[in-house]
Amino acid sequence: MGPRISHNYLLLFIVCILVSIGIIMVYSASSISAANRFGDSIHFLKRQSLFALIGFLLMLIVMKVRYQVLRRLSFPFFIGSIFLLMLVVIPGIGTTIGGSSRWFRIGPLSLQPSEIAKFALIIFFAASLSKKEKNVKSFSVGFLPHLVVTLLLCALVLLQPDFGTAVMLFSLFFILMFVAGGKIRYLASVCAVGAVGCYFLISSVGYRLNRISAYLNPWEDPTSTGFQIIQSFLAFGSGGLWGTGLGNGKQKLFYLPEAHTDFIFSIIGEELGFIGVLLIIFLFIALCFCGVRIALKAPDLFGTYLALGITSLIVLHAIVNLGVVMGLLPTKGSTLPFISYGGTSLVVNLTGVGILLNIASQLSMKRTP
Repeated sequence: MGPRISHNYLLLFIVCILVSIGIIMVYSASSISAANRFGDSIHFLKRQSLFALIGFLLMLIVMKVRYQVLRRLSFPFFIGSIFLLMLVVIPGIGTTIGGSSRWFRIGPLSLQPSEIAKFALIIFFAASLSKKEKNVKSFSVGFLPHLVVTLLLCALVLLQPDFGTAVMLFSLFFILMFVAGGKIRYLASVCAVGAVGCYFLISSVGYRLNRISAYLNPWEDPTSTGFQIIQSFLAFGSGGLWGTGLGNGKQKLFYLPEAHTDFIFSIIGEELGFIGVLLIIFLFIALCFCGVRIALKAPDLFGTYLALGITSLIVLHAIVNLGVVMGLLPTKGSTLPFISYGGTSLVVNLTGVGILLNIASQLSMKRTP
């Protein structure tokens, strides 16, 4: 009983801390811009709080429903995600922002199908890999079908276009296939071909090339392509060890674009300093540790792959976001899980945590061969 309680409570505590920090920092980073755009300084605070409430309610629901139910729902859920990805790129149905059609507008709220697609891929892989346990090393049975499924989702998100999500989907494919025991030479071959494909996709689109240039030398064009990352550097530099104080940051005053979404970690670095940065990194490391422990102790292979996939998705998003805002990776629109403003991401991640907690509640059960 002890280990089970510790897994549940530690993971829940970490997530609650992250969401609480997120709500506070969303308000701090967005109050000025919200007052300017909507005449309401707490506009984004109210919406983020609503998303958090919905996410926690869904988390409580899935905690009470045995995760094994998802095995039966994996294929319908996957087909539904494909349908949504096809629907969102149809003019007049999906909402286009900045040249990308990635959202459905539902009244005052929006839904991003690609976030659901990542979750659907994890559930599908968990069900399929656990079923094909003895044939995972087979190319025709264990490898090729999962590759085709992943490429299908990648192709659909590239139509939006959303290159970053396509890379994320492929990363999930690689992690889950590697852990399941897929042959290294198959994975290496696909990675080599994927690298060539990435080169073509980047070199054939101007704004992607500009992002690479800004990553390599942001000071070459400080007022355009390099502007965002330079402002992020200034935020971290201004924060020092202890930060300027909560609410006292300057970069959110129309200097740093997307201060409450993609670059909220920069505002944390400015207002909470190096100590705040270390706290966030430590919390995600602790979350990763809890998720991996749950995966290793899950009562069956489906639970292992499911827990590992959900943990990988959250941690990968965190790594990409932290890498981008600190200039370690090329600029890419990616939210910081549980902290950045964004309804679909927050709700989906909290639902995923609910599944992790459900798996953790069954750790004392004997693992199914």
